[in-house]
Order: sequence, then C-alpha cells, then structure tokens
Amino acid sequence: MNTSRETHSPLDELLRGELTELLPPPPVPEIEPDREHALRYAVLRDALAAAPATRPRTRRPVPRLVRIAVPVAAGALVAGVVVLAPAETPAGPSGRVSTGQPQAPDAGRVLSRAALAAAGAPAPDARPQDFVYVKSLVAHAGRPAAGGAATLPPARQREVWLSADGSRTGLLREAGAADSVLSPRLPVYELDHRGASPRPSTLEAAPPSVANPTHTYVATLPTDPAALLRLVREETRGDGGDADQRAFRAIGTLLAETWAPPKVTAALYEAAARIPGVTVLPSAEDAAGREGVAVARTADGEQTQWIFDRSTSAFLGERTVLTETTAAGRRGTVLGVSAVLAKAAVARTGDLPGAPGA
Repeated sequence: MNTSRETHSPLDELLRGELTELLPPPPVPEIEPDREHALRYAVLRDALAAAPATRPRTRRPVPRLVRIAVPVAAGALVAGVVVLAPAETPAGPSGRVSTGQPQAPDAGRVLSRAALAAAGAPAPDARPQDFVYVKSLVAHAGRPAAGGAATLPPARQREVWLSADGSRTGLLREAGAADSVLSPRLPVYELDHRGASPRPSTLEAAPPSVANPTHTYVATLPTDPAALLRLVREETRGDGGDADQRAFRAIGTLLAETWAPPKVTAALYEAAARIPGVTVLPSAEDAAGREGVAVARTADGEQTQWIFDRSTSAFLGERTVLTETTAAGRRGTVLGVSAVLAKAAVARTGDLPGAPGA
C-alpha cells in the first residue's frame, strides 16, 4: 500500500490561494487579520528573496512579449511566443463613473497579490541596444476653448519605442497624429556672443531618474520596498502638490510605461502599499473596457486608480476621476484612462513584436 502523500511548498499554497481570493473569500475565524497579514508578507518576502535573477539571452530568434505581472500559476509561456494582454479590442470608456467607497479587502492585500504575481513573471529580455515597445490605449479629457466641462474622447491606440539605455532616438506613434521623435538630446539655440545669430545646437537630456526612467535605470532600482519608496519620494520632491500622491502617480507611470525586472515590479507594488491613503475600489474599467479591482488614491479633488485583472493580478491600466464637482466637470467625470496591451523588446523603432527581422 502506497502511503506517500503529496506535499506543497508554502509558496505553492499561497499562489493557489491568491488566485482564488479575488472573489470574496470565506471567513477564517481561527486566524486573526494581523497575523494573516504577517504570514502573507513573510511568504512574499521569502519568495522575492529566492527569485532567481534572469539575464537576457544573446540569441533572440523572436522578441518575447509577456503579459504584465502574469503569475507562474497562470501558466507562463515559453520565450519566443507572443502574448498579448486580454481584450485588446478598444471599448470607449464612459464619461462619468462612480468613484465609490473604499471596500475590503484592503489595498495592502490587493497590492501584495500583484507583487506575488509579478515576482513569478518572466524577466524582460531587452538588451541595452534594443528598444522597449509599449502598446496601449489612452484617452484624455479636454475642455472647450470657450470654457465648460471636460469631455473624454474615444480611446486611441498609442505605441512607443523607448531606447533601453536611453542613448538612442525613440518614437511615439498615436492614432490620428503625426509620429513624434523622442530624442535623448533636446534641440536648443546658442549665442556665441551678444548680437550673434542664434545657431542650432542640442542639450543633453537629464540623467535617468524615477521621473525620467530608462529600461536600464529601472532594472537598477532597489528591490527593498522601503528603500524604493524613499528613492521615489526623493526624486519626485520638486514637483509640488501632495508628496504621497506624487509618489503614487510616479509608481503608476513606472508600472505602465517601463518594463521592469520581476523583483523590481514586485517592490513597486509593495512600496505603493506603504503610501498612506491608498484604498480599494471593488470595480473599475480600463480604456479597453476590461473590468477589474482597483487600488486608488485621492488628492486635490482627483482620484488616481490602478486597475488589476481579478484572476491574474495583472496590471491592466489607470484611470483618473474627479472626486469633487469643479469647473472641469461633475463629481465622477473621467479625466483620463489607459489600458496597457503589450510590452516587448525590438531591435529598431517602428518594429513590431514577432515581425520578420524585429
């Protein structure tokens, strides 16, 4: 008689539990909330510490495209397979939504799930000479020149090619607009002496930072959440306004517009969980019409929301909503919305993932 029993590691058990907890979990009366949080954090901390560092491969037959923050349990695909985020078909967001009231589970648990998923995701394979390609949908509200409330146009496709190490000229392509060149050097005019004719020149861009990130820079960010949050606060200090909101928005931009290594992405979520005033909204939609759970923070009459897939904890996109009635619109007016659809490494600007020679 076979008496062996299958065993599972604590991380296996936690992954299985985390993927089902996005639905309302049954009460666990024998574990107090504080103790449950401590257990979750301890397992997450050990998982992050044990995650192996993955180096880019020198031979890349087809650039790898990965879904953002897909957990191991959701089924990581092999390198060379193009993976798109779900529901890529654009769906126009409504002009006004309910900001809702914060509800359980708390933001720390939602962000911890996202961190755990990110820690098990495949690592980016962009080399310094490559470009990081980000495809998204975006919509930003505008106000009439004569005044009046802001209106949100239909979401449009946005593609950007960012130099991995910041040394090469990138490209921004948006539907309905001319391509924009993203140069590492800023065009300026110089005067050799008083009365001389201005001559064209260039000015080196500011060095990489949280506010001006490159793929190479993001890969060097601290993986300790406390140290990372201190760095984000320091590098956004001069931007004015609410310091906590500045940090929250900066982390959201890093999540949406860069392709960080798994341990850095996990640390970004854990750092955000330490920001005071971050709450949970039970439902929100991104620019592609994908519904999920959101974490949010409110300051100066606006609420910034990060939307996550309920089943995978993947980062879907952001939304900004008025929480007070102002000249820009009534409470609940959507000022901006986005949806991250894909990220990849390509060799040249204009190349698309999976295309011949890309």
